Amino acid sequence: MEPFAAVSYVTVTLFGLFCLVPLWMIVAGSLTDESVLGLNGYSLFPQPFSLRAYELLFTGQSLLNGYVASLFITVVGTILSISCTAAIAWVIARRLPFISRPLTMFAYVPMLFNGGLVPFYLLVTQVLGLTNSWFAMILPLMLAPFLIFVTVSFFRQMPEEILDAARIDGAGELRIFFQIVLPLSKPILAVLGLFYAVTYWNEWFTGLLFLTDPDKFPLQLILQNLISNVTNAASLPSSAGAAMAPVYQLRFAMTVLTVGPILLAYPFAQRFFVKGITLGATKG
Repeated sequence: MEPFAAVSYVTVTLFGLFCLVPLWMIVAGSLTDESVLGLNGYSLFPQPFSLRAYELLFTGQSLLNGYVASLFITVVGTILSISCTAAIAWVIARRLPFISRPLTMFAYVPMLFNGGLVPFYLLVTQVLGLTNSWFAMILPLMLAPFLIFVTVSFFRQMPEEILDAARIDGAGELRIFFQIVLPLSKPILAVLGLFYAVTYWNEWFTGLLFLTDPDKFPLQLILQNLISNVTNAASLPSSAGAAMAPVYQLRFAMTVLTVGPILLAYPFAQRFFVKGITLGATKG
């Protein structure tokens, strides 16, 4: 093995371990008894071993409801976001008269300006009437301007010969887009799916603004509430806190259950991820 390759393998391995240690400490913390966590803090090994936090999480319906809410928001939001982003990017990439330039401004202006929190809240609650609806978390995040322009760059690198051959055979623009462009765009679609899925899965602030029914809370909002409970519990007298649930252990366990599903999405998109990012960012 060449020296450069050996150094590269060692460096990447050490960096991977450096990234995995914090995650493993969270897993170990979720399996450590609450009394030890309060005295000693983090540790690499759960001593003494305790499953109390997981038992408490799986006894009620809040965790199951949170998974249902997060899965619905992530799946539906990702599908809608990919569809809208690809459609808008394709129209911009074709440089069609009278429509491509207005859509470009439509995508570019939100990167520079926004209306602020109060108009945003009034729009969702008063105009759209989406209070206590999961679509209040889906619609505001449905289009990411940066991802639109990355997709435009990818589409502009598509060979014109293929598109011209389809037009000569009588294919219309919609048929070209659905039967030729999209099948050839799997790398960038995988990148879009991964970015949007992570965004939707990690979103909690819009849920805090617009959701009032606890049964509709996504996992991240439930985790945020647990973190708030930890802060409040720390200010209570020790006699009152002794009878409370293991808040620190619960926080770690909830973090593990929240992060786990989205980590599984990376291996499926990994073979497209680097290719989609590089192809979509090399040419304007």
